[in-house]
Amino acid sequence: MAARTLNAVGRRKSSSARVYLSPVSEGEEATITVNKKPFDEYFPNPTTQMVVVQPLAVADVQGKFSFTVRVNGGGFSGQAGAVRHGIARALEKFNEELRSPLKKAGLLTRDARAVERKKPGRHKARKKPQFSKR
Repeated sequence: MAARTLNAVGRRKSSSARVYLSPVSEGEEATITVNKKPFDEYFPNPTTQMVVVQPLAVADVQGKFSFTVRVNGGGFSGQAGAVRHGIARALEKFNEELRSPLKKAGLLTRDARAVERKKPGRHKARKKPQFSKR
């Protein structure tokens, strides 16, 4: 099998992640690099680390691929979700048979939830000014 690099885009909230997947050859170590840092250094929180590696666990391909990720926008939670979405999409591109388990786990669906916009006459999106009877 010839080594090939695939890329995919993952999005979550206002974050966008471009993920580059490359198969690991014999003797190499699988790595995940996010913005030129090891992913466990970029995402120090164990919860966000778990979110990032979730597609690898679902597809049962730990140690078989290296990922290089460029992520920007949003906060750590949104960025972790964007990286997860990108990794899942890249794995699906690499092997179509992985689509079923990834889809069942809900990893290929783009989470469309985002911050609701602020409305005029309101303090926030829904919070109204305090009512004064007199």
